[in-house]
Amino acid sequence: MRDQLYINGQWVRPDLGGYFDVLDPSNGDLIQRVPAATEEDIDHAVHAARQAFNRGWGQSSGAERGDWLDALANELEGRQDALAVLEVRDNGKPLPEAQWDIADAIGCFRYYAQLARELDARQDEPLALPDERFSCRIRYEPVGVAGQIIPWNYPLLMAAWKVAPALAAGATCVLKPSELTPLTALELAGAAERIGLPSGVLNVVTGLGGEAGGPLSQHPGVDKLAFTGSVPTGVKIMSAAAADIKNVSLELGGKSAFIVFDDADVEAAVEWILFGIFWNQGQVCSATSRLLVQEGIAERLLERLVEEARRITIGPGLERGVLLGPLVSAGQLQKVMGMIEQGRQDARLLTGGKRPAHLSHGYFVEPTVFDEPGENSLIWREEIFGPVLCVKRFRTEAEALRMANDSRFGLAAAVMSADLERAARVANGLRAGIVWVNCSQPTFTQAPWGGMKQSGIGRELGRWGLDNYLEVKQVTEYRSAEPWGWYL
Repeated sequence: MRDQLYINGQWVRPDLGGYFDVLDPSNGDLIQRVPAATEEDIDHAVHAARQAFNRGWGQSSGAERGDWLDALANELEGRQDALAVLEVRDNGKPLPEAQWDIADAIGCFRYYAQLARELDARQDEPLALPDERFSCRIRYEPVGVAGQIIPWNYPLLMAAWKVAPALAAGATCVLKPSELTPLTALELAGAAERIGLPSGVLNVVTGLGGEAGGPLSQHPGVDKLAFTGSVPTGVKIMSAAAADIKNVSLELGGKSAFIVFDDADVEAAVEWILFGIFWNQGQVCSATSRLLVQEGIAERLLERLVEEARRITIGPGLERGVLLGPLVSAGQLQKVMGMIEQGRQDARLLTGGKRPAHLSHGYFVEPTVFDEPGENSLIWREEIFGPVLCVKRFRTEAEALRMANDSRFGLAAAVMSADLERAARVANGLRAGIVWVNCSQPTFTQAPWGGMKQSGIGRELGRWGLDNYLEVKQVTEYRSAEPWGWYL
């Protein structure tokens, strides 16, 4: 348990001495108090990151950086079980989900360690030019200081998605975790300290959005801003970045559609629908929260869906057999319950919609399914970020595509059909950055992640995640012995 900021390789108290409470969402109890960084602390962290970049991290080889990333992965792996338990206490998710997340975070560091090494081979690659008097080579150089702001739904994993590619590229980082779930980000800083990562390469500053996130977004010493979270906050970050023309990548909200055709296997469909909306309590940007079912199987599928949703075990994440934990905070519970109340006026409630009877404490809500909300209904159009599914029926492929694409969001989508040609055709027609066929939510470090429309800018993961933190430079040389001869 850490109670200090990690800046320039040292644990330091916040300049103004402020702290805030971190609560266990399963019961509302205090876990610990965490330092509340302010503009002064952000300035120290950015300065430390700049100094580290200039001292040599930005000029180090990919092979060197790969070794540091592997060391971080090894250090995290040695504490994997404890980190998973801490993630449950901080976020609320069931332990098996947290264990999966921590393993994925470790794998992310290992993956980018390898990409860092491969980057060396890409440096100075020749580019053929139409004029033989010139030669050209291409370099990939780090963007500089990266300010990174991450959400609370996958605390350590989102930190890995940001920090690993940035360090692999040769950038230095100032990481601000969500004030709701800062604990494993601080443990990442602890891992960096234990392996002796050069001072200032990774700085972790906990704090509130307005007091720490805002100053980080606006700091003139930050070259790159990477943010995952809500659209309104993304707008603020993009506006702040405009003042200095900062490089920006944003992964924002979603209201993803799941199209199920009437030739799909009902049992398989029900399994993936449940996974697509109730995994992580529905607190997933890519959650397939809009279900479009072809009329031929709609009644049978909904009957099975409701039956299985009612069987999901709800409770504290550390209890054996729990598949749905609490929402992350009292505020999130209030928001989700407000959307559910709105939904009662707009659609037919098939199941859920309330606190489980056996759980009087904590931020719990039952798996909830609404049938046939209007296409302009709030619950159909806006991201709820909770275990709430909305269902509508369709007749034709064209109608399904129209309804799926009729959204300001475009993060993800899914389609199920036994006709693979149709599934491929629909996948190609969906206006989303991620499309799953005959499944929902599988996420691989090697594949690009990001959205269209208001779901964001840029891509994370895979080689695209590394490119987020690289600047491309051409070096062109005049090779001819003859003078240019334009003026002289």
